[in-house]
Amino acid sequence: MLRKFTQNLFFLIILNLLIKPFWIFGIDRTIQNMVGAEQYGFYVALFNFSLVFNMLSDFGLSNFNTKNIAQNQQLVSKHVSRLIWLKIFLAFGYLTISLLVAFLIGYSSYQIKFLLFLVLNQVIASFLLYLRSNLAGLHLFKIDSILSITDKALMIIICGILILQYPANFKIEWLVYSQTVAYLITTFIAFLLVIRQTGWIKIRYDYRFILAILKKTAPFALLILLMTIYTRIDFVMLERMLDNGNLYSGIYAQAYRITDAFSMFAYLFAALLLPIFSKMIKDKENMENMVKKSATILLIPVLILVVTIGFHSHDIMDVLYRQHAEESFSILNILIIGFIGIASIYIFGTLLTANGNLKQLIIISGVGVVLNVGLNVVLIPKYNYTGAALSSMLTQILMAGVQMYLAYKIFNFKINIKDVFKWALFIIIIILQAYFIKHEVVLSWIPAFFITGILSFVWVFILKIIRFEQIQKFVGQMVR
Repeated sequence: MLRKFTQNLFFLIILNLLIKPFWIFGIDRTIQNMVGAEQYGFYVALFNFSLVFNMLSDFGLSNFNTKNIAQNQQLVSKHVSRLIWLKIFLAFGYLTISLLVAFLIGYSSYQIKFLLFLVLNQVIASFLLYLRSNLAGLHLFKIDSILSITDKALMIIICGILILQYPANFKIEWLVYSQTVAYLITTFIAFLLVIRQTGWIKIRYDYRFILAILKKTAPFALLILLMTIYTRIDFVMLERMLDNGNLYSGIYAQAYRITDAFSMFAYLFAALLLPIFSKMIKDKENMENMVKKSATILLIPVLILVVTIGFHSHDIMDVLYRQHAEESFSILNILIIGFIGIASIYIFGTLLTANGNLKQLIIISGVGVVLNVGLNVVLIPKYNYTGAALSSMLTQILMAGVQMYLAYKIFNFKINIKDVFKWALFIIIIILQAYFIKHEVVLSWIPAFFITGILSFVWVFILKIIRFEQIQKFVGQMVR
């Protein structure tokens, strides 16, 4: 199982390294530089609002479906034929509630019209995610991996053409319309691929089946809602609470873009882990080795990135943005620390989800919502985007710590003091090393950045956090 996981993870990372960084830093960043922080802030605040209630469009169905199909692959045809009606019903519910709440909190008619397209995009994306969950549940990871980057590849082409044709007159609405076209095409392709696995299906309305599924997915839906609120509400609160909130949201987005880019890779990691963890738990396999290996594979590069970016955040912002780089680099220093928590949640939260510990996760996430919103209410009026960044970072670290503790307790994992010492020593060394290279070695920031990263990976082997023979075995699995 570990071999299968590493093979598919390698394939997934290669695909996403080719596409998603170019979208985020080549296209999306360019659009922000072209339209300005205030116009982009208008878009990103509404975009994040569209995500807050997005779980109503999915209702935890995709995660539940991935887990259930992975454990009972013979059910895929039955589920697809009966769940299409449910997806349509959920889409209308999400659309209605999103627009109603937007009206109640005082969005203008122009904002609501703009939001409508963003909400429609989320509906299409939700259908795509559901279709992909069937493929992931069938362990068709390579097909699912290709679909995971298809929409972004299409958006790169569409937006790239528009940027080249209208370099001085690009409109932020075009970004939204490009997403609509890309999602529609990718969803159609995903539908054909699912039909290829299930055979042609006859859509059936089975209200008893739908009610049974809703009862099972309701905990997933509530969990996703709570997690979305404490991870996405920052932009909405910045825009609503502050004068000229669009500008503050745009500046915040400049730093958030970097952590969000890395989070996309961590999410892909978790998407592979969910069906694998689910099947291993069903087969009553020992989870400790798989979980620790997964955490090591993900958290080592995360820690190195956090330290390296933290010491060069000012230079990075200067290169990426034409405006407000001075303000946004301090936000990045705070948000990047929170990324450690995000990555940890993608390991231990996924494990707890696969094990069915949704009640505990819901309670934890509920605390996260109260903490994050409360901190934002206190900190945003005083410290604007810096306050939002602090709220996000503190919430993510706390959520990760609690979920890690719960996973160790439930699965009775043992804490190896020697490993804890190695990890602590590794963190101290790479921080001191980064400080020395930045302040004592006469280098421009780009060579210093890469030297810091490369030497940090060397310490991984010196401290034997990962051994050379493990890498050889890993590479051997890749080429077979």
